[in-house]
Amino acid sequence: MAVRLRKQTELGERKIIETIRHHLAIMPKMPVPFGDDVSAIEIHDADVVVLKTDMLVGKTDVPPGMSLRQAGRKAVVMNVSDFAAKGVKPSVALVSLGLPRNLKQKDIVELAKGLNAGARGYDCYIVGGDTGESSDLIVSVSLFGPAKRDELVLRSGARPGDIAAVTGPFGKTAAGLKILLNNLQVRPNLRKILVESVLTPQARLKEGLVLSRTRSVTASIDSSDGLAWSLHELSHASDVGFSIDALPLAEEAERFAGLYGLDTAELALYGGEEYELVLTVKPECWEKAQQAIATVGGTLIPIGKVTAKERLVLTTEGRSHMIEPKGYEHFKSDSVR
Repeated sequence: MAVRLRKQTELGERKIIETIRHHLAIMPKMPVPFGDDVSAIEIHDADVVVLKTDMLVGKTDVPPGMSLRQAGRKAVVMNVSDFAAKGVKPSVALVSLGLPRNLKQKDIVELAKGLNAGARGYDCYIVGGDTGESSDLIVSVSLFGPAKRDELVLRSGARPGDIAAVTGPFGKTAAGLKILLNNLQVRPNLRKILVESVLTPQARLKEGLVLSRTRSVTASIDSSDGLAWSLHELSHASDVGFSIDALPLAEEAERFAGLYGLDTAELALYGGEEYELVLTVKPECWEKAQQAIATVGGTLIPIGKVTAKERLVLTTEGRSHMIEPKGYEHFKSDSVR
């Protein structure tokens, strides 16, 4: 019997990664297991170097209205956000560029300014890289930073009874992307807030660093693929479930949903690109965590509890719904994220 070979569009990004992993030799005593936000190598008994690489591609990651300067900055922020989730400060970055032939010198200047702004905004330096020709814009950033092994906040530490929390509201980027892709008419003030959340994302590095030092966070993940998917990733890594009873919807996203009759839960759960942190906190350390994050001007919003049963439930207005494992996925998702 012939075996049907599945296409990339059927496999999706996550299955492709799983397939590749299956054929890789596993490094002994990996400080961070495959599948977390970053990688790491041990350099001393208690010290590690944390590594992360992420790639921005013009077709899938640069929406209409985003300048090359903003694209360069976003390519760095994407990586910094994963460091933030682990409570690690990046020190240096390498950047590899795939550049289409039609780019002019002024375009390269704008891209370089964006890369530098992204790095320096988080006290990091770009120290080298590579450049080549490509059919689409490709910006691949690799971050490096030292850390104490026992201070890394992995995805796998959540325990039943922990408080589920986020560092900010959700839904603005999903709304902003709809405005950009469909040229929707929205009042200028609201449009500005929603669109800027897409064009100038912010990584929660200060929040991640200060929370890591409190030792109050048991698990953490960057939310760039959406709140729902982030919760499912934590659930899978920690073998726990979540009972969510407070959807962290941004007020601006709620106003936008009202204008166009959209489902607010869809905006908050399945949008992606917020770059907030989704984490679990020891209940006895909740006040300490809140006080610590306030010192850097951040917020910590409780959204529910960690449960023993590995399922994700959202309860609103007395009704319960399963949270589906949906989010942006390369090769399966058609539009720009």
